[in-house]
Amino acid sequence: MSNNLKETISNLQKDFTANPKNAVVQYESNSILKEGLQSVVTLREHKLIVDEPKSFGGKDEGPSPVELILAALATCQEITYKAFATASGINIESVSINLTGTLDLHGFLALNKDTRPGFQSISGTVDIKSSSPKAEIDKLIDTVNTHCPVLDILSKGVPIKLFQKVTSSAFVNKEQTEQRASVA
Repeated sequence: MSNNLKETISNLQKDFTANPKNAVVQYESNSILKEGLQSVVTLREHKLIVDEPKSFGGKDEGPSPVELILAALATCQEITYKAFATASGINIESVSINLTGTLDLHGFLALNKDTRPGFQSISGTVDIKSSSPKAEIDKLIDTVNTHCPVLDILSKGVPIKLFQKVTSSAFVNKEQTEQRASVA
């Protein structure tokens, strides 16, 4: 499998060097709130239930959105470690990541306007098992932390534009649609 992964990465690098436009891809997420605080998300052909814990008013039938942020960071780091280690010929026996995100609910519940609603901090441990020399692992760590897409998104931010499409039948029994834009 490693040879196949190494070949795949090499072929992508060659293609993207020769055809830079091929390197630009778009990802899409479609979500709908179904019941209570539970959403069903479609990502390509995959479906995912996102829910809040019972203590927050959900049914606890899936991870919460903030837990998915932690999962996205951990898995993106793991994948980036594997990809760069494979491409560089560095032996990685395993990589696992444990993360903790601290959230102050005063922000989410609008109890304190000075408290951000998102994570106050994220910290964790990357556990790498390898027989490769320390210098190679140190270089790999720097490469991963420079090129991990989710780490980049979370640490540097990304421009976000959300458009709200509000459809209401409250106006003279006639459906009316209004569209607004939010920029974050």
